[in-house]
Amino acid sequence: MFPHLSQEMEQSQQSVRISAVRSDVTMGERVATGKSFDGYIPDVIDFIRRCDNVKQAEEIVDYMEKRSEINPAYARKLKRQLKEKGVRSFGAKKQDDYYSREGII
Repeated sequence: MFPHLSQEMEQSQQSVRISAVRSDVTMGERVATGKSFDGYIPDVIDFIRRCDNVKQAEEIVDYMEKRSEINPAYARKLKRQLKEKGVRSFGAKKQDDYYSREGII
């Protein structure tokens, strides 16, 4: 099926950069495949991606945990990722016009 796979792997010419991490596989697949956002409710990752720095992102996580929108274990996991990998480990920054540029609205 893949006649050049071993050659490509050895030469490292073909690669895919992973620029974000999502621990919710279902939501990650939905976002990655570009399926419709009709009825989509932004999650904590969407809000983190609008932040400029780790401090802002931690405030979002604290706020959502306080409102019981995320559980304490998930909040700790997010904060650990923020500390170890930074705010951009959740994906590129979403600009104010993100949804209109993507043709979602």
